[in-house]
Amino acid sequence: MKTSTKAGIAVLALAGALTAGAALLPGEQPPSPPAVALARGPVSGVSGEVPGSAASVRETIDALTGRLRRLPGDDQAWASLGAAYVQQARITADPSSYPKAEQALARSIALNPGNFAALTGQAALAAGRHDFTEAVRLARLSAEANPHGPGAQAVLADAYTQLGRYDEAERAIDRMMGLRPGVASFTRAAYAAELRGDRAGARRMLERALGDAFSPDDIAYCHYALGELALHSGDLAGASEQYRLALRATPGFAPALAGTARAAAFGGRTAEALDLYATVVERLPLPQYVIEYAEVIRASGGDPSGQWTLLRAQRDLMTGAGVRDDLTWAEYEADHGSPAKAVSHARAEYARNPNLVAADALAWALHRDGRSEEALPYARKATATGWRNALLLHHRAEIERAVGLTGRAGRSAAEARRANPAFSPRLPALARFS
Repeated sequence: MKTSTKAGIAVLALAGALTAGAALLPGEQPPSPPAVALARGPVSGVSGEVPGSAASVRETIDALTGRLRRLPGDDQAWASLGAAYVQQARITADPSSYPKAEQALARSIALNPGNFAALTGQAALAAGRHDFTEAVRLARLSAEANPHGPGAQAVLADAYTQLGRYDEAERAIDRMMGLRPGVASFTRAAYAAELRGDRAGARRMLERALGDAFSPDDIAYCHYALGELALHSGDLAGASEQYRLALRATPGFAPALAGTARAAAFGGRTAEALDLYATVVERLPLPQYVIEYAEVIRASGGDPSGQWTLLRAQRDLMTGAGVRDDLTWAEYEADHGSPAKAVSHARAEYARNPNLVAADALAWALHRDGRSEEALPYARKATATGWRNALLLHHRAEIERAVGLTGRAGRSAAEARRANPAFSPRLPALARFS
C-alpha cells in the first residue's frame, strides 16, 4: 500500500477515535470530546490495577457497565469504571473516553463522597489531561482518605515527574514500593533511576518488574521498557530481542512494533523500518509515531509530505477536541517547521510543566530561532540530573558550539556518543522517549 493511501487511512482512523465512543452508560447521552493529551514517559498503567491492553480494558468496561445496569448504587463499581475509561484513553488516545471517566467518577463521589477510589481516578483523569497540579491535589486527598492505597502514590509519582519535582516523585515511588511492590512501582522506579543517569539501577528495577509480571500485558510492557533502555544505550540487538519478547507476549503491541522500527532504522535496515512504521501508523497514528515515520522516509530519500499532512490533520482534530500538546508541537516545529512557533509552544509547555524534556524543547527551539545565548541555561537544566540521553546532550553540544564554547561542546558531543553510539541527528524523534 502506498504511503499516501496509508496516511489517508490513518486520518480516518484518528477521526473515528475522536468521534466514536465506547458503549454508553445507562441513561447517558454522547458527550463532547474533552481536552486530552498523553504524557510521555515509560510508566505503566495509572495504578497497576487496571488491565493494560485495549481488549482487556474493553472487557472490563463491558463487565462494569453490565453490573451497573443491575446495581446502579455501587459506588466502587462506578470508580472502577472511571479508572478503566482513563486507562482506555491512555492506551488508545481516544478523548471520548475522558468525559465517560469524568461522569463515572462523579457518580461514585455523589454516592459516596470522598471515597479514595474515585479520588484516585479523578487524579489520574487530571493527569491524563495534563493538569498535573490538579492531579497532585486530588491524589493527596486520596492518600489522606486511604494512606495504604498505592494508586494515589502512582499518580503522585507520575505528576511530580511531569512537573519536574523529581525528589517528590521518588518519595512517592518509595511509598508505593512499601505499600505494594510490583510492576507499577518497579517500572516507575526504573524511570526515576534512568533520569539520574543510573542505567544499571534502571535495568535492575525493570528485571524485578518482569519477574513480578504474570499477565501478558505486563510482560509485554516490561520487555518493551527493557528494549527502550537498551535502544537508548545503543544496544540495537538487545533492544530488538526485548521488543521481540514483548510481541511474543502480546502480538501486535504497538509500542514494541514502533521500537522494532526504531532499532531497524538506527541499524540501517531502512526498508524494514519503513514497513514497520507504516503498520504502526496505520493502527495508531499518534504524533510521535507519525513524526518518526516521516523522519525515516526523509532520511531514505523519500517524500514525507503525506505524513506531515496526517500530522496536521491530527493536530486540527485534537485542537478541535480541546487538546493542548505544546511539547509535541515545540519539537516538531523546531526540527521540521517554524522555529518561532516552536519557541511559543515550548515556552507554554515549560511554564506548565518545567521538566527535563520541556527544558530541552525550549532550549532547542530558542537555538533554532537564532537565540542560542538564551537557550544555553535551558540546555543545562535539561541535562542537570545526569540523564544519559543522547538527544539532550547533542542539543547542548550544538548550543554550546553556537555560543563559542568549543571545548565544552566537544565534551558534550563525546558524552552524547558514549550515551548512545547508535544515535543519529538525522532521526531526532527516534531518540525521544515515546
